[in-house]
Amino acid sequence: MAIPMDDLSHLDLEDITTGERIPPAHPGDFLREIMEQRELSQYRLAKALGVSAMRISHLVHGRSPITAEMALRLGLFFNQSPEYWLGLQTQYDMDTAKIRLLERLRQEITPLHAA
Repeated sequence: MAIPMDDLSHLDLEDITTGERIPPAHPGDFLREIMEQRELSQYRLAKALGVSAMRISHLVHGRSPITAEMALRLGLFFNQSPEYWLGLQTQYDMDTAKIRLLERLRQEITPLHAA
């Protein structure tokens, strides 16, 4: 599939051209987008899920993880699989762990070689 040249002017390629790493996306970023698209306030979502507005605030600002319980609540409310939400959290956790730990762990751990 070809992209017309006129459409390329709208793309933000800054991170690609500078070589800077794009930070991992917290699941709260996805939740915030869905809330904005559906014009849901944090308060309204919290009431619908049976949790505090503070809990939703912590999620959308990336200060709390998506727990299994919250994944179930979000899945039921948005008619989505709870595994979708847990998958987002798992990906975020792995991406941040790689950034923080991978190089150090490669120096500390010797892989097991087949005999």
